Amino acid sequence: MNMRVVLYFLGRISMALGLALGLTAALSVVCGDAGFAALAGAALVSLTAGMILQHEKPSAVDNLSVREGIAITSLSWILVTFLGMLPYVFGGYLDILDGILECISGLSGTGATVLTDIEILPQSILVWRSLTHWLGGLGIIVIFIALFPQFGHGVVHMMDAESTGPTSDRMLPRIGQMAKALFTVYVILTTAATAALMICGLDFLTALEHAFSTIATGGFSPFNDSVAHFNSPLIEGVLIVFMILSSANFSIYVAAWRKGARVIFRDTEFRLYVAMVLGATALMSLNLIYGASYDSLEAVRESFFQAASISSSTGFVSADFDQWPSFSKGILLLLMFCGGCAGSTAGGLKITRLMLLIKTMHSVVWQKLSPRSVVQVHANGEEYNEEILYGVARFFVAYAILDVLWTVLFIGDGVPTLDAIGLSVSTMGSCGPAFGSVGPTCTYAELPVFSKIIVCISMLLGRLEMFPVLALLMPSFWRHSNW
Repeated sequence: MNMRVVLYFLGRISMALGLALGLTAALSVVCGDAGFAALAGAALVSLTAGMILQHEKPSAVDNLSVREGIAITSLSWILVTFLGMLPYVFGGYLDILDGILECISGLSGTGATVLTDIEILPQSILVWRSLTHWLGGLGIIVIFIALFPQFGHGVVHMMDAESTGPTSDRMLPRIGQMAKALFTVYVILTTAATAALMICGLDFLTALEHAFSTIATGGFSPFNDSVAHFNSPLIEGVLIVFMILSSANFSIYVAAWRKGARVIFRDTEFRLYVAMVLGATALMSLNLIYGASYDSLEAVRESFFQAASISSSTGFVSADFDQWPSFSKGILLLLMFCGGCAGSTAGGLKITRLMLLIKTMHSVVWQKLSPRSVVQVHANGEEYNEEILYGVARFFVAYAILDVLWTVLFIGDGVPTLDAIGLSVSTMGSCGPAFGSVGPTCTYAELPVFSKIIVCISMLLGRLEMFPVLALLMPSFWRHSNW
């Protein structure tokens, strides 16, 4: 592995992050708030680190190996986390560990917070906080490739390491073109969400912050009580629409751009996702009406919003669902685990994987009954080979094992059992709010130090789908090889 190439790319990403920090520092000047020194200092550190890392440009940066792509992607997320938390630390708002947790929560789209009073932060810091969602939502590497397309075809390994889901659909032949198309869709959705929220009566910065969080399915809000602050069915309705749109595979929007909107409605995975949200809404509404004496309209309103928010892993809160009956909380836990569609900004296991797991189990049973039959697994008009199916099964097992491992570690650190289960599923699924001491009206501030460290690891592994980060822990990964 060519470490000069890895360091060079890390330097470019650090420089790009420094520019983003610089823009928010300029915003603090416009707003006249107290965030300038913290943001400017973080921007200076990031730019300096970038210049140091890319001081010596390697002879070839356009033909990356798989190993270099994985290293660049995983190390980029770690580097951006440590640089992105600096405004919280420089401003005296958080200590180092809490700053890391807040930043990785933003980048991974988890939306968990350790801030006990969000509303006292300067506006520019709040914008940076929501911007971390937006940078990590589509993907640091995808945005980097879209804005700096001069690098060669080797960047496909970086994009593959960051992409979510069992396949990486590309509607355009060149990886740079696909990254640009995805980024364009991302910007259009963000702009549309901002405009819609402004029409609902929000000021520009508040609308922009919620748009960043919604399209990135993150969940940070500048208000302590999240979306419940507005108590507005209209705003909740707008957020529901964009949370569901952001939970679809962004590649189908690129396909719809070229082939028409019917592509979106024909996508099996997206249809299943919408059906899951509507089914969960119906079940929770009935449970709230008959099990908790809710008014019908209120039950449907709260159930629909939380079903969209939790399944998309956004984590916005419009009601204290920790007070709901156990049946409804169980459905929300399942939604956290399932997540959204592959190739979206949503977290979780992904609908495609669940669909393929079920089809694979059906095929295995059918083959036992008819040993001579040739069994093939099809989904969404595509045939999946054994390698992909094996990868799905492998991911499911690893995902479940880590969920159990985190739960055991949380319990060992003093977190109540049910809270630990929700915390594990929520952080691996990039959701944020869970139950009990980390419920919708609570923060992660009171978690023990060791649990906070595990939470950071869980959020990073969940967003990068484990294997790129776990590869860094293998000694053989760093040895000289032709791989």
